[in-house]
Amino acid sequence: MPPFDVPEGDPFGPHNLPYGVFSPSDGTGPRVGVRLGDHVLDAGAAAAALGSPHRSLLGRPTLNPLLAAGPGTWSEVRRDLVSWVTDPAHRATVEPLFHALSEVTLHLPFEVADYVDFYASEHHARNAGRIFRPDAADSLMPNWKHLPVGYHGRAGTVVVSGTDVVRPCGQRKGPGDPAPVFGPSVRLDIEAEVGFVVGAPSEQGRPVGLGEFREHVFGLCLLNDWSARDIQAWEYVPLGPFLAKSFATSVSAWITPLAALEHARVAPPERTHPLLPYLDDSAPGVDRDGYDLRISVAVNGHVVSEPPFSTMYWTAAQQLAHMTVNGASLRTGDLYGSGTVSGPAEHQRGSLLELTWNGRDPLELPDGKRTFLEDGDVVTLTAWAPGADGHRVGLGEVTGRVVAF
Repeated sequence: MPPFDVPEGDPFGPHNLPYGVFSPSDGTGPRVGVRLGDHVLDAGAAAAALGSPHRSLLGRPTLNPLLAAGPGTWSEVRRDLVSWVTDPAHRATVEPLFHALSEVTLHLPFEVADYVDFYASEHHARNAGRIFRPDAADSLMPNWKHLPVGYHGRAGTVVVSGTDVVRPCGQRKGPGDPAPVFGPSVRLDIEAEVGFVVGAPSEQGRPVGLGEFREHVFGLCLLNDWSARDIQAWEYVPLGPFLAKSFATSVSAWITPLAALEHARVAPPERTHPLLPYLDDSAPGVDRDGYDLRISVAVNGHVVSEPPFSTMYWTAAQQLAHMTVNGASLRTGDLYGSGTVSGPAEHQRGSLLELTWNGRDPLELPDGKRTFLEDGDVVTLTAWAPGADGHRVGLGEVTGRVVAF
């Protein structure tokens, strides 16, 4: 099928046009691509062929120059791309510049500057609290309803979908063990998340306000923050996650621009505690930037969970505001994760920790029971969002296979 003839209802039609970086099958180097159906348009070659003033931004082996250009340029480039793939006048020029998706190699689409992970789902936080603090009067910690809890991760181990994940080693100590032991994690887990990609940087010492979210954040991607629960339980007091999280974070190969998700914007859940002014998105003129994203989690091809992103208590705009309120600057390529996405129902839990209640209730899969991940298991996250006129906006997938240490 010719690349322009995208079937009706395809989630990667002209209404979407996510960005990635790919290498063609001829062995030439990486370049920026835009997905249309089951094809990838060489965006730099198209820009050059059509005399676009943005050809220098699109003709790079990474998205970072485009990300740094800011929201005015993002809008212009998107408008041009829609025209290039829909206007019959461009068809003869653009059609030879498409590549079949099945014949290209996809790469990490941007150079990650810093990585921060949050803890924004009340359902997930309450489940974790009930698991680890069953006798507590409140399953949430006292700060949780007042600020988006987060931690700094490791940018250098963010990997693109399809990259194998080596089972991590570290110290672990069970409640009855006399001393810690060292070895591969035996409680390897996933966290179904959404990642937000920062484009335009900010100045150090100047916080980014709630209303500036769209001036700095280019788009989003699916994210799996792999977690070694046994290593985490022993090491995290008092400073939080370290080796249990830093070994690998997988992201999808496609970055969906926020402009493609206008029809997926929703208000977040009702807030139960008054917020300090820098986080208060109930004020007049402030966007309440929740998103209706429908995520599916599959283990070895079997769907085990369908977490709804619309239930997230803290929004990406609030996370950005909190991340910079102390004066920390943003850099092009910063990535921040939403934290595990979980809904109120059992089949909406975004981690095996919750789905199996810390191993108490094994999952029944076609290839056997699971509490946590075994070597050879393949985890795949997919998602879509509602678009205009009943269309779906596909968010691609992020997949990874666990391999033995």
